[in-house]
Amino acid sequence: MAQRISYQTNQKVQQNRWWILVAVGLFTFMSTLDGTIVNIALPVISKDLRIPMSQSEWVVSLYLIVVCSFILFFGKLSDILGKIKIFRLGAIFFIAGSLLSGFRINLLFLLGARALQAVGAAMTMATNNGIITEIFPTTERGKALGTIGSFVALGSIAGPGLGGLILSHLSWSYIFWLNVPVGIIAALIGAKFLPQDITFTKAPLDKMGSFSFAFGMITLFGGVFLGQQLGFSSLPVLLMLIIGLVSFIWFVYVENHAANPLLQFKLFKNPDFSVSLLCALLIFITNFFFNVVTPFYLENARHLSPSQTGYILMILPVVQLVAAPVAGSLSDKIGPKLITFIGLVLLLISQVGYTLCNLNSPIWLFIISIALMGLGSGIFSSPNNSLVMGSVEQKDLGVAGSINSLSRNLGMVIGISSATTVLFAAMSKAKGARVTAYLPKQPEIFIYGMHVVFIISMIICLITVILSGWRLFKNNK
Repeated sequence: MAQRISYQTNQKVQQNRWWILVAVGLFTFMSTLDGTIVNIALPVISKDLRIPMSQSEWVVSLYLIVVCSFILFFGKLSDILGKIKIFRLGAIFFIAGSLLSGFRINLLFLLGARALQAVGAAMTMATNNGIITEIFPTTERGKALGTIGSFVALGSIAGPGLGGLILSHLSWSYIFWLNVPVGIIAALIGAKFLPQDITFTKAPLDKMGSFSFAFGMITLFGGVFLGQQLGFSSLPVLLMLIIGLVSFIWFVYVENHAANPLLQFKLFKNPDFSVSLLCALLIFITNFFFNVVTPFYLENARHLSPSQTGYILMILPVVQLVAAPVAGSLSDKIGPKLITFIGLVLLLISQVGYTLCNLNSPIWLFIISIALMGLGSGIFSSPNNSLVMGSVEQKDLGVAGSINSLSRNLGMVIGISSATTVLFAAMSKAKGARVTAYLPKQPEIFIYGMHVVFIISMIICLITVILSGWRLFKNNK
């Protein structure tokens, strides 16, 4: 049974709600950014720590796996202990992990620091939407969630551009240390303006469900990333994949028989909730297709400098940052479903633009496609968040917010793991031999692989347009 007192009746909280949004939004941005910004620094980290590139990739993979493994657990725990309490503790872990990650000691130390950082990120991601939904009145909820959505999308897409700009002037340590002063400022704002928790549930924590989900996530995606290095036919990889699948089957069984399950499958009976989550998952997959392929295209195939690449890639988050709050405000006035559909159509058009780019196409075609992607992401993310969080009861806000964040992070993991697999498989087919890296003397091989990646991305976007259009048409009948 949850307490039904509302923050919206607290005048002091209402006066400070935009400061609360700033604190929550900054941690949301940093937590998401750190799943993407490290990609561009992997060659530098590999050289500096004297480790193979395949080992340095775990700096990215481990972070995303840990976030996905524990985000549902912290979402449920926040419903029991309080969302703001979990958020504050997560902020401390994230800042500490960011500070430690910048020390250039060895790979094991860096991975440990990244794991701590990821636990903090999971705690803040699991609670951000729930906090905002509780604090903001329904007339402003779409705009507020839209702003959080803009921080999420900004963090997921700004990584390569911002990372390139940092590396052109500073060492890779500053990719992590950038979080420390920003995190301290956000934490101080939160300490001043965040209220005490007032919404709790007395339901016991589903320990078996939490364990089976986390264990399944670690073994399954750990096996996927390891398989890219050792091959998917190797015995350790096959064992990890099998154990992961069995763990998820066990998780589903446990949840269907638990009195207070970690994941309530009944939430997915609501089409607004389930379709919105599926669209978010698919769009984040396409975002990470873009993140993986674009640096190769701009720097290797088109011979642009890291700073030029960074400036071009920053167009996307800047456009997205402007569009998201506007889309959120419009969703409060005319409803989110039509706006979500328009955003997905723009994203589909951007993918078409990418498929038209080659070694000789004008660079403005790629830039226009990036701007369209930023506009579509901004328009889509705000009302989509509002649809997810507005379709559940107050007692389920914590777990709903964590599921929402999980769908995005799963999109990141799936996008990174599948984009590289698809890219190099297509390049291998074009060359007639196994390819696992960019071929400087044969850029046309990469262009072929890039086109395959973006065609798949275009198909994924088309599916989201159909799903969103079906929901829009169904409700307008």
